Amino acid sequence: MAVTGTTGAAGVEELAALEETTVGGRARSTRGLGQAVGGHRTSWWRSLRVWRFFILIIAAGYFLIPLWAAFRFSVWTGTGRGWTASAYTQLVHSQGFGSAFWLSVQLALITTGLTLVLMVPTTIYVHLRLPRLRRVMDFVTVLPVVIPPVVLILGVLQVAPTRLKSTPFLLALVYVVLAMPFAYISLSAGLRAIDMHTLVDASRSLGGGWWTTLRKVLLPNMRVAVLSATVLTVALVLGEYTMASLDQYETFPVWIVAFEQENSHVSVAASLLALFVTWVVLMLISYFGRVRRGFGAGR
Repeated sequence: MAVTGTTGAAGVEELAALEETTVGGRARSTRGLGQAVGGHRTSWWRSLRVWRFFILIIAAGYFLIPLWAAFRFSVWTGTGRGWTASAYTQLVHSQGFGSAFWLSVQLALITTGLTLVLMVPTTIYVHLRLPRLRRVMDFVTVLPVVIPPVVLILGVLQVAPTRLKSTPFLLALVYVVLAMPFAYISLSAGLRAIDMHTLVDASRSLGGGWWTTLRKVLLPNMRVAVLSATVLTVALVLGEYTMASLDQYETFPVWIVAFEQENSHVSVAASLLALFVTWVVLMLISYFGRVRRGFGAGR
């Protein structure tokens, strides 16, 4: 009996040792597998960061190299004078520059105002009351992009009243149609990012009218979308050439193309100025948007 007990105890100890060895082996295997997975993730993340940096360099070169080439062409004369800023000084005093630039600024302001007045209430109403028409609106707003600008402006010139055709502000109405896809997509994305129905129901339950709900509830939450629509509209107007040339009005892009035949250096300088003005407008709109958002958060 004593021998049997001793043998049983020895067997239990062997089983315990074997189990401990097995558990330890599993723990080491699990730890080794975790280290292998962690090392694989680290190497994958490093390779991803390298590729992201490489793609960023390519994208920056794609945009900056043409700008640098244009700037170099505008300040390099190729003669004994070498580098000079005479193209930029001549630009300000060139004939027709001031009137063409001011006309484009006026058209940009009018187009932006009309676009926002028409598209903001329309987009809100479609998302709030007619959600089934979203796909229809998506299709309709894309049409100005599909229809060639030549066809669009020629059709407008055929049906527009004579009194309206005698003013350059007919272009503003046509530009509203061109800007509609960009404005609608920006505003629609902004509305989909917020819980619009809850905000409207809360405002209405507190006694707010539709105008109060729009002005104090929805528009503050759509600020980024409205700013995006504004920037896209301004950029479109400052760069549109086809419709203005067919309507025979000298906007800033039309003046650049016409003046290129006289002095290509000044024309390239004017193109860079247009890009710079668009960039400044974008920065100002973004800055005032952040200031307004910070002021609202402080209140």
